[in-house]
Amino acid sequence: MDYKDASLPIQERVQDLLERMTTEEKIGQLIQPMGWKTYLKELDGTVQVTEQFKEDVARGGVGSLYGVLRADPWTEVTLETGLTPRQGAVATNEIQRYVIENSRLGIPILFGEECSHGHMAIGATVFPVPLTVGSTWNKDLYREMCEAIAVETRSQGGAATYSPVLDVVRDPRWGRTEECFAEDPYLIGELAVQAIKGLQGERLDTEKTIVATLKHFAAYGSSEGGRNAAPVHMGMRELHEIDLLPFKKAVEAGACSVMTAYNEIDGVPCTSNSYLLNDLLRKEWGFDGFVITDFGAIQMLVSGHNTAENGEQAVAQSLRAGVDMEMSGYMYGKYLGSALAQGLMTEEELNTAAGRVLDIKFRLGLFERPYVDPDFAQRVIGCKEHVELARRVAAEGIILLKNEKATLPLSKAGTKIAVIGPNANHVYNQLGDYTSPQPKGQIVTVLDGIRRKLGADAEDQVLYAPGCRIKGDAKDGFGHAFACAEQADAIVMVIGGSSARDFGEGTIDLRTGASVVTDNAWNDMECGEGIDRSTLNLMGVQLELVQEIYKLGKPVIIVYINGRPIAEPWIEEHAHAILEAWYPGQEGGNAIADILFGDVNPSGRLTISIPKHVGQLPVYYHSKRTRGKRYLETDLEPQYPFGFGLSYTQFGYDNIRVVPEVMAPGGEAEVQIEVTNIGGVAGDEVVQMYITDVSASVTRAETSLKGFRKIHLQPGETKLVTFPVNQEHLALINAQLEPVVEPGEFRLMVGSSSKDWLACSLHVQREGEQA
Repeated sequence: MDYKDASLPIQERVQDLLERMTTEEKIGQLIQPMGWKTYLKELDGTVQVTEQFKEDVARGGVGSLYGVLRADPWTEVTLETGLTPRQGAVATNEIQRYVIENSRLGIPILFGEECSHGHMAIGATVFPVPLTVGSTWNKDLYREMCEAIAVETRSQGGAATYSPVLDVVRDPRWGRTEECFAEDPYLIGELAVQAIKGLQGERLDTEKTIVATLKHFAAYGSSEGGRNAAPVHMGMRELHEIDLLPFKKAVEAGACSVMTAYNEIDGVPCTSNSYLLNDLLRKEWGFDGFVITDFGAIQMLVSGHNTAENGEQAVAQSLRAGVDMEMSGYMYGKYLGSALAQGLMTEEELNTAAGRVLDIKFRLGLFERPYVDPDFAQRVIGCKEHVELARRVAAEGIILLKNEKATLPLSKAGTKIAVIGPNANHVYNQLGDYTSPQPKGQIVTVLDGIRRKLGADAEDQVLYAPGCRIKGDAKDGFGHAFACAEQADAIVMVIGGSSARDFGEGTIDLRTGASVVTDNAWNDMECGEGIDRSTLNLMGVQLELVQEIYKLGKPVIIVYINGRPIAEPWIEEHAHAILEAWYPGQEGGNAIADILFGDVNPSGRLTISIPKHVGQLPVYYHSKRTRGKRYLETDLEPQYPFGFGLSYTQFGYDNIRVVPEVMAPGGEAEVQIEVTNIGGVAGDEVVQMYITDVSASVTRAETSLKGFRKIHLQPGETKLVTFPVNQEHLALINAQLEPVVEPGEFRLMVGSSSKDWLACSLHVQREGEQA
């Protein structure tokens, strides 16, 4: 059988296998049932495949499984019922072995897993969420993080991840903001390339690489009102210039999988959008991987979008539009056969989809190496090196927003510190959505981090009180919090939001901070998938708690742990220092403590503008010049702009220039600027380059990010920082949806944020124009 001959070209192997397959077997390759339902865990930790799964295999096979190793409240897999790293590898081997030995052609399973900020499996390293990753502005660091995620996932058998998320955030009320990198397409595109390099490597058939899935295709972050899966209203030029740009960059980098978005664009659901999936993605961009739906998306064509009258029409619409695999597998498994019989699609179209899935399986080397090494999984998952990496990513992604009168860093000697707030010592509130149950002691909270930092003195120097919860009106803890604050020299208030689902942890006694087991566990979740908000204020009585503590007249340091920007003008005005940590992952407490005490100089920079008030939305920085007049109550400027972030030192910019100042058509130039550390301590600066097209045939953004570099400078040190300027940086999308560079004047701005820069000018000549 040629398909088993590894020496043959993959396309020959795919074609040989397709010719041997029945219609039912081809359909089986296109479905991805819920993997955690395919096994039963025995008392000794081993697993047995279920009778239902055996029946599914016998009926024609199952091509892929979703989340075999996923554990969380949605799957109802707990620390007790779930699998350790070694057990997980044994389990996927057992499932894989059963399929290969009990199916007619022995086609291996493709295991797809969730890995947005670490593999969503028990024991895996929990890295900071993508919003924190974006705030590092460090491409190399993110690639290293992706490499760690890939090896932890593949070592257990997972061969595909449903990440990176490349959605451009327009409205941060959207609950999935935490899963995204930024509001800027260029920055997202640069990180997308690193994700592909880190996850997929140079080849897929290794024990350290997995398939990356770009999601959500497309414009998912631009939904109406920031509501999840709501309609998207935008023209084709804007779609190509903004929302599609990161996907295009990732496809060019070699991405092997794409996931469709739930939303519609101008009346056409993305799950059945032939223009997006066939004309653009495959024909124009040259994508050669497979397309998968999001969970339950095809059903929405019948009930939701209502573009199909029944299941047969829905699956035919999706398959013919270019969807190769269905996550959940319910619709494809149930209706593809009858849709084929009714003539709604052809056998050739079915072959095309099945062939794309098989192609990736061959590229992954699953036919030659279907099993993994449990001992290797046990060694690499959650290893010391990955934990240290999680701490580095968190530290570089934390942003210092305010530091009045050098309140920070705090002194370790003799300073009594009150650590107060609902997020000061709450494990799951620190981790974000798409997180697995955590073994005790694996997560370092802010309270833990501060105590570790002070060592033996912590017992005398650190006081703790939760004060209140994220949500709800209970003030039972105000008295204890106030008493702790009265004894302190400085007060660290850890507040914000939560994307924690109910992991059965019980609740917290607000008067003591102790965990309390109860049948009525409090759910503080106010962010995450499907949790969209109408405001950006703190929930519950958190603001009131801060205001009461502030009355003591002591230094108040705010540490925000949250999944979207918070707009609280009173805190911005009164707090002495503010750190934005987003969801910093399992080492977040250590990283925050590093910054609070000055062992790490903060270098994170905002990738999402923070508004003064929710009524200002949208406030993303790349707005048009014609954005309208100011509001009666407030202006249009954000509280903190895109790219902003403070340091414990200061940086000076000087001598900006572009060489040459006149560029020929199709030419290139270079922007140069000198950056100096003019403060007293070493630090990292994120140097950012923006471009303005002074006059164009279509309206353009007032400023657009087109380059960035993170540099390290000792006190007094100066570095010459350079940025290339080429056709891609200057191009606009014309009416034919083509990138073109129009002649004329461009302003090139380099500085520390989208609002703080030095500028120079570049003239692009017309064809035949003399210098």
